Amino acid sequence: MFYAISKVFWLLAQPVSLAFLLGLAALVLIMVGWRRSGVVLGVLGLLVLGVASFTNVGAVVIAPLEARFARPAELPESVGAIVLLGGATSARVSTARQVTETSEAGDRLIETIWLAQRYPAARIVLTGGVAAILGETESEAVTMQRLLLAFGIAPERVVLEGEARNTDENAEYTKALLGPAPGNVLLVTSAFHMPRSMGLFRKVGISAMAWPTDYRSTGTESFGIDVAEPMANLLTASVAMKEWIGLAVYHWTGRTDDLLPGQASN
Repeated sequence: MFYAISKVFWLLAQPVSLAFLLGLAALVLIMVGWRRSGVVLGVLGLLVLGVASFTNVGAVVIAPLEARFARPAELPESVGAIVLLGGATSARVSTARQVTETSEAGDRLIETIWLAQRYPAARIVLTGGVAAILGETESEAVTMQRLLLAFGIAPERVVLEGEARNTDENAEYTKALLGPAPGNVLLVTSAFHMPRSMGLFRKVGISAMAWPTDYRSTGTESFGIDVAEPMANLLTASVAMKEWIGLAVYHWTGRTDDLLPGQASN
């Protein structure tokens, strides 16, 4: 139920959907004669879309999330397991073409392959199921495995967890796979997603080292107009909004102990 509600909520709450719904409501109000209220909602919808697309507000808002965890200053001598969270591939295209088509978060896969080569004895846990509500696709774990095997990673090292549909389930199901003494665990996910991920993994008792990747900001932005890449700006704003809401909801529902987990609480 939590999963379905979260999907529906985000479908409606993301900036482009919010702008569309406000515009639609404005049109209805104008048609029934409430012109002033309709104009207000229409302007608000344009404002939401304009700010998200033509300013760097997304980068400004996502930067604090990306700064919460840094990679280890010194790499450990040995690693027992490398855990890669799903979210790095395009499910429908990958399934239909039987390739590994990466998404904007494809750096997660690149970094995992590098780590797998750096630690040839480490298990590689690929956790990701079928996240789409509609449509039949293979699990993301299978999609990610295809690329790792193509790069020569030994199949016996790869552990698939293909049931998790969100980060909460990633942590829960991975805990069962790792067992009681997994050794040093490296957790690979996008930098903006690392605070929520680490909070969830800590909650289930996995003490992992963060390996953030897929940065969306320089970390030095100050708010301003940015018309160079409006679609990229809109995507970053959407990702940042989703992650902040996710942090609040997961903490409010008791899934994480800290509202904004950070390196200092290790």
